[in-house]
Amino acid sequence: MKQELLFEGKEKQIYATGNESEVVILYKDDTTAFGGIKKAMIKDKGLYCAHISALAFEALNKAGIPTHFISRISDNELLCRKMDIRPLQLYVRNRICGTTAKLLGKAQGTRIPNTLYEWRYNNDKLSDPMINDDHAVALGFASYEELNALRDLAHRANEVLKEFFHKAGIELVDFKMGFGVDKDGSFVVADEITPDNCRLWDEQTGKVLDKDRFRFDKGEVGASYREVMERLESIGL
Repeated sequence: MKQELLFEGKEKQIYATGNESEVVILYKDDTTAFGGIKKAMIKDKGLYCAHISALAFEALNKAGIPTHFISRISDNELLCRKMDIRPLQLYVRNRICGTTAKLLGKAQGTRIPNTLYEWRYNNDKLSDPMINDDHAVALGFASYEELNALRDLAHRANEVLKEFFHKAGIELVDFKMGFGVDKDGSFVVADEITPDNCRLWDEQTGKVLDKDRFRFDKGEVGASYREVMERLESIGL
């Protein structure tokens, strides 16, 4: 099924298949942070991320939210619909975290009465700058109508994913949502849903279960990813 390599990123590879409308996404054990400045290899990380992403996409598909996911075909590979990926991401924050906490002068994890939706231009050289609707339209990423529809899609996905992780005793603090455009010109949820692009905290203890363990040298990175996978496996769909 897997044929020539179409694209290689810091933590994933994308391969062509015998079907021009499908691709295989392989999750690597490579781990990076701070725009690729910090790097490491974590045993079985690709397996954990592929499995977590597959479970999360299955939950979204079941809820009627369109995604690129078709099936998990090996320990660290997903079969997905081929998409035109736009360099536009939407950060969905249920608490104030990450660079936004620094920007607003708030403590990491500050609770808020609403959800923050932040557009980002996905560009490593520019450190993924925050942009607004006007920037996104000016750069040709989407129309105003499409941006409104994508925010609605992200809101729906956030509600599904919060409940999905909550069943496993995990709080979805924030996540980074990528979008693809399918052959019919429709936007769908794409990329990944893993501890690499989500902040996930244990609901009872506040223990960090995501990539911040790697970013800030907290240790037990692989063990935390495995814990997320096993807890999600245990709840079923």
